[in-house]
Amino acid sequence: MTDQQTTARFSSGPWRRLRSLRVRLIAVFAAVALLTAVSASGIAYWLNRDAVLKRAQDTALNDFRVSLSRNVSNLPLNATCEDLAVLASTVASSGLSYDVVVADPALPDCIASSNPAQYTLASVPTPLQTAVGKPREITESNPYTYHLYWQRQNLDGRPFVIGGTKVVPTGPTAYMFKSLENERADLNTLGWSLAIATLLALIGSALLAQAASATVLRPVRRLGDAARRLGEGHLDTRLEVEGSDELADLARTFNRTAESLHGQVEELSAREAQSRRFVADMSHELRTPLTAMTAVTDILEDEAESLDPMIAPAVRLVVSETRRLSDLVENLMEVTRFDAGTAKLVADEVDIADLIMSCIDGRAWYDAVELDAPRGVRAVVDPRRLDVVFANLIGNALKHGGSPVRVRVREDGDTVVVEVSDSGPGIPEDVLPHVFDRFYKADKGRARSEGSGLGLSIAMANAQIHGGSITAANGEVGAVFTLTLPLTPPPPPTDAASEESAQ
Repeated sequence: MTDQQTTARFSSGPWRRLRSLRVRLIAVFAAVALLTAVSASGIAYWLNRDAVLKRAQDTALNDFRVSLSRNVSNLPLNATCEDLAVLASTVASSGLSYDVVVADPALPDCIASSNPAQYTLASVPTPLQTAVGKPREITESNPYTYHLYWQRQNLDGRPFVIGGTKVVPTGPTAYMFKSLENERADLNTLGWSLAIATLLALIGSALLAQAASATVLRPVRRLGDAARRLGEGHLDTRLEVEGSDELADLARTFNRTAESLHGQVEELSAREAQSRRFVADMSHELRTPLTAMTAVTDILEDEAESLDPMIAPAVRLVVSETRRLSDLVENLMEVTRFDAGTAKLVADEVDIADLIMSCIDGRAWYDAVELDAPRGVRAVVDPRRLDVVFANLIGNALKHGGSPVRVRVREDGDTVVVEVSDSGPGIPEDVLPHVFDRFYKADKGRARSEGSGLGLSIAMANAQIHGGSITAANGEVGAVFTLTLPLTPPPPPTDAASEESAQ
């Protein structure tokens, strides 16, 4: 696959939709809204999470400290395991729904717990036990040997804040287990709320982008439609200017450009019409004297044998140039008819083989032309105009290519194809694109030649008025001109279509 084909593929279909300005605008709005909403929601979630957890743990730890300080004084000096159990239950009954585990180094086999089925000393993280049991040096800034430490820990998949402290150096150590299930539920609710808010922000941004793109793209679409109509030839197309923004400036620029283009096209059309009228008038004016000159040259040609040998060559030159001038005038008149759109078809159903034979016989080319045309290929054509086409193609092949010239006719579906090939050297590659141009001559050094340079152009115009075309190419030997015609000509254009073509 070539680069050009790849570009064409990616310029259509879904890739073209992805490249739409509306889609890109919505995507940008959605991306910005999503990034902003996710960032804001994430920051809000983490701030609220820290605040909720800190408030819950600080409340529980402060209550645990106060309750422990208040009740530990009731503990006897030689406390038993039952006394430690009473202390754990009393401290845990403060109303904040936490459980307490009490351990005393003097009673290594006794671990008192307010809920012994779930919480024991083994539930306390080892780093926390180490920190709680480590005394700190008393200084001015640290009046207490032991401090209250805490740690967040998951126990059986449930979040807890675990706090611990040693009351006195020789006293028991107490640990608090506060469940954070309610806080986690609240945070989950907050997370879902923020997710829904993010989704709503995304939808809102898409709707906002849709509205913004409609506002921006509506004048752009109008500009595109106006440019398309202008390109189709509707030079009176103008845009309505609203506001004073950049799009309004663009509309004003378009209107000024269209106005300038309209004026230039009208000026060029007027000049072209004047040129056509000049050629038509000149051709009509030349016909009358040429008619008289042709009649005189016919008489001179008949008497050329009896003229003085010194005068005979001049007479033959005058006769030849007069006929050449007459042909040129006729060709110019034919060209002006095509340009003015007044050329009409006088169609009749004819056999293409008979029409080609008539053209060859009428010009005495039967010895130089090989015809391969089966009878029965009938088409609705203008015999006079098609005779002009055949005469130009075959005559051009004989003049520039050389005999034998081969003419082959075949029927291809709803069309008839006529190929005219010669035995010459072919057409140079740089000449091929210009063979149907008016007044074009391949040999620039021969400004004066027998032809006017209008024959192939008129042949192409006659083919096109039938709804067909002519192509030129080089075959294995010589040049090949291919005429393609529909078996039935297209309907004539309506008046509206003719006026639009004229514009």
